[in-house]
Amino acid sequence: MGDDPGWEKNYSPYVINKCMSHHMDTIMYANEMNQYSALDKQLQYDFYIHIVRSRKRFSPWGKKQKMNDLEVVKQYYGYSNEKARQALSILTPDQITFITNKLNRGGKK
Repeated sequence: MGDDPGWEKNYSPYVINKCMSHHMDTIMYANEMNQYSALDKQLQYDFYIHIVRSRKRFSPWGKKQKMNDLEVVKQYYGYSNEKARQALSILTPDQITFITNKLNRGGKK
């Protein structure tokens, strides 16, 4: 990694493998590195630097979707987070509006 002696401290194999797994041409390399995750950071870096062809790659960082209506569904049905996510995938917007109105107790927010 060049002349910087502290580069290893800033090199995160997890983040690099996650980024590499977002592209079709590097996903198999990321899988291979996941199998050998105990390797030194220098070896992992050398693997990627010598095997992956350079090109522009951009993909947004995968973030968890925030479900605004998750709490409403959890409260109405008494579901856990996972069950509420499953319910949200099949509920229509009209049904969610109905549930929201049913739970609305009035007053200021």
